Amino acid sequence: MEFKELIKKKVRNQFGDAVEEVVEFRNDLSITISKNNIVDFAKYLKEDSDLQFVTCKDLTAIDWATRKKRFTVVYHVYSFKNNFTIRIKSNIDEEPPQIETVSSVWESADWYERETYDMYGIKFINHPDLRRMYMPEGFQYHPLRKDFPVIGIPGSLPLPKKVE
Repeated sequence: MEFKELIKKKVRNQFGDAVEEVVEFRNDLSITISKNNIVDFAKYLKEDSDLQFVTCKDLTAIDWATRKKRFTVVYHVYSFKNNFTIRIKSNIDEEPPQIETVSSVWESADWYERETYDMYGIKFINHPDLRRMYMPEGFQYHPLRKDFPVIGIPGSLPLPKKVE
């Protein structure tokens, strides 16, 4: 059995209706899982002896702006044993935009979750140190949201002085 087929079979057997969508496109595999199952799903992918997705390579979000579930959190996780990357997606509501942290499963997710929190305002519940990375702690906005003005918000941050 091809590895992608094995993943699909195991995931559907283990998580059933919590698996919202499985898409294979151009040799990539994406699985959308219910946000309530994200930590159990992550643990399963990491601990299953056939799969062993032991590291989170990247984590980000998509702001769909007009969808009911406005945000999608996207994880890229890797199996060294199988030399394969899988994309995990989880759709979340706009208010409040939050999902459980997976940093307890993959330590590397810690910084990616902080960055996503800073840029999109998505709160990662039970994160060990959820704070901003790029923007000042008191900054009220999240620059990668679709409703953030392209030119920024005049006066929201002091600009560096011009050096002559």
